Amino acid sequence: MKSFLRLSLTTVAITLFFSAITVTETKAQGGPLNEILKRMETHRNTLTSLRTNVTMVKVNSQLKETDTTEGTAVYLPAKGRDALIRIDWTKPILETLAVVNKKYVIYTPRRKQAIIGNASNAKGSGKANNLFTFINMSKDQLKANYTVRYLGQEKVSGGVETWHLELTPKNPTSYKSAEMWVDGNGMPIQIKVTESNNDTTTILLSGLQKNTTINASVFEVKLPKDTKKIEG
Repeated sequence: MKSFLRLSLTTVAITLFFSAITVTETKAQGGPLNEILKRMETHRNTLTSLRTNVTMVKVNSQLKETDTTEGTAVYLPAKGRDALIRIDWTKPILETLAVVNKKYVIYTPRRKQAIIGNASNAKGSGKANNLFTFINMSKDQLKANYTVRYLGQEKVSGGVETWHLELTPKNPTSYKSAEMWVDGNGMPIQIKVTESNNDTTTILLSGLQKNTTINASVFEVKLPKDTKKIEG
């Protein structure tokens, strides 16, 4: 099913961006941008764990079709190694994604199927995974790969006040631009990625629970014996 495949690849993309994006040199725009980046750096250094609701909206620019997916995510950054990530989609279908030690598992109970592979080789890695990566990226990384522009203050869904940033990659990527909405604590809570064909993927986090105790066993996906395993 095409919708399943698109969802699976985008899910992998979400994870990769959580833990793999680096950013470029910012053009000096005075106080607002510098203060935002400073708060983002402070937030990154103090975040030890995250539980959150996730809403993903994908728009096909040619067909004018919109797909919305909802679920929850658990995120555990780790110094000196890749972060642990688990996303449990609940609508429109049940699907679980976990990334541990650069390996990903996407399990779909309805299909009794699990896709397993290396996160670095996952297709669609230039899409929505941006959000979790932005959460984990340092100020220096942010300055390394993007030109960042401050677009102003905006409210996102739920009425949260944010700073709106535009990020233009300096190096070739599979997408042409990204936008990021950062709350007053320096937490990126929404990301929008625009691909070369003008399709967009927007990820929104809500109901944030930060710095709570999360056992590493949460990230293990226990597959039933009758699960068909597919190499991704």
